[in-house]
Amino acid sequence: MNEGWLALIQQALSLLFSLDPEVWSIISVSFAVSFAALAITLLPSMVLGFLLAFTRFPGRWLVTNLIQTLQSIPTVVIGLLVYLLLTRMGPLGDLKWLFTQKGMILGQMMICAPVLVAMSQAAFTSVDRRAWETSRTLGAPALSAIWAVCRELKVPLLLAIIAAFSRILTEIGCSMMVGGNIAGVTRNIPTAIALETSKGDFAQAIALGLVLLVLALILNFALGTLRGKAEPRSH
Repeated sequence: MNEGWLALIQQALSLLFSLDPEVWSIISVSFAVSFAALAITLLPSMVLGFLLAFTRFPGRWLVTNLIQTLQSIPTVVIGLLVYLLLTRMGPLGDLKWLFTQKGMILGQMMICAPVLVAMSQAAFTSVDRRAWETSRTLGAPALSAIWAVCRELKVPLLLAIIAAFSRILTEIGCSMMVGGNIAGVTRNIPTAIALETSKGDFAQAIALGLVLLVLALILNFALGTLRGKAEPRSH
């Protein structure tokens, strides 16, 4: 590694540890938007995943295939759809959410919901249905029975949450189109990395990339620890 790269890494670390206002504003916007989108989407998506796994109703096959299709749609296409909804002439134009964090949250909700639904459905499908049937037979309310099933699937459901959060935190297409990459308002980590790289400001881009790298390491370590605890111990 030459001296130029070492200098860039030192500048990147300096930006992070000196609490550079611009860098940490970008980080705070990114996490605030993604956490909000995940929090709003989490419960309805998990419930839908449960219903698709445990119930049979007309159109179930269609809903399942629609969810799977939505997972493969590029985020820039979702961004275009949200942009058209929020533009002045769009059906949601009166909300004036275009180029705001609320608009970004809406877009990220549409991105993470299919991931949550599909992965939670797969997890619920794999569980022993007797946990649900026993809880209901003993007179437990539906929500309590669902909670009992979720406790059995702690690791797979956490994996679904982590996958959905990672997808929205790192997506760039929707955030760029709907948020507009406005400094201090809608500029998040991926859009800032793209912008600073195009400007040649690699130090800030590296600093923000390190944040994503550290987050990925923490999430994977936590998930690996939970998975290890969930596995039966051999005697």
